[in-house]
Amino acid sequence: MARSTLLDLLQQRFPDSSKTTLRQMLQSDRVRVNGAAERRANRPIAEGDVVEVGARTARPLDPRLRIVFEDSDLIVVEKSEGLLTVASPEVPHEHAEAFLNEYLGARPGEVRVHVVHRLDRDTSGLLVFAKNSWSRDRLQELFAAHDIERMYLAVVHGSIAPPSGTFHSFLAEDRDLRVRSVPDGAGKEAVTHYRTIAAGQRYSMLELTLETGRRNQIRVHLAEAGHPVVGDTMYGPPETSPLRRLALHAKLLGFVHPRTGRKMQFITEVPAPFRDLQL
Repeated sequence: MARSTLLDLLQQRFPDSSKTTLRQMLQSDRVRVNGAAERRANRPIAEGDVVEVGARTARPLDPRLRIVFEDSDLIVVEKSEGLLTVASPEVPHEHAEAFLNEYLGARPGEVRVHVVHRLDRDTSGLLVFAKNSWSRDRLQELFAAHDIERMYLAVVHGSIAPPSGTFHSFLAEDRDLRVRSVPDGAGKEAVTHYRTIAAGQRYSMLELTLETGRRNQIRVHLAEAGHPVVGDTMYGPPETSPLRRLALHAKLLGFVHPRTGRKMQFITEVPAPFRDLQL
C-alpha cells in the first residue's frame, strides 16, 4: 500500500483548495510536521506523525487597496485612483499586483496573484485577481465571452441627450497610443450602455455598463459624444478637475465563481468627491 504524502494529507484536510494553494501553504512555512516546518509536498507521512497547519500571517496591505473578498482562488479589491494595476517601465514596483503578492507572502520574484483584467491608472474601483493559474484561465474566458457584469460611474461635462442610450463603435490605437473610433473592420468592436442618474448645469453623473472591455473605451466614447469625463486630460479639455482626479469609478463587478459556480456580485459606494460635487 502506497504511503501517504504530506500533500495527500493536506488535500484531505482542505478539499476545496487547489494543489497550487496547498503548495503555497507549504512554501509559506505554515505547515509543521512533528513541530518542524516542512515545505516538501512529497514528504511521506507515517502513522503517528503530527501535522499542524498554522493560520496565514496577516501582512499589511498598501492603503490604496481595500480587500472586498478573498478565498483560496480569488481576491477582489477596490483600487484607489492613481495606482497602476500592473508594472510599467516608469513604475516597476508600486502597483496593485506587487502589493497583493507582498500581502500574500510572496518572496522576491514569486507569483502569488494572477492578473485577470485591468483598470486605468486614474480609474478607481473593483478588480479581481486569481490566486492560481486555473482560476485565472477560467475568469479570462468569462471576460473574453463578455460573461462579466461591469458597471462604472462617471461625472461628465454637460448633459447627454438622450439621457440613456448606447455607444457602438470600433476602436484602435494611433501612433501616440491614443484610442479613437475607426471605420468598421479597422478596429475592435466596443459597446457601452449609459444612463443619466443626475444632471446639473455643468456636469452629469452617469452609470455605464460594458459589453466589451477595450482600452479607454468609456473615456473615448464619452469624449467623442461631446461629453468627456471630468478630469480626463487625454481625451477632454486640458483643465484642472474640480475633483482633482479622473471622475471614473468601477462601481460593480459580477461573475460566476470558477470553482463553486456561485454567482458573485460586488458593489462599492459612490466615491465621496463624486457625491460632494455641485453638478
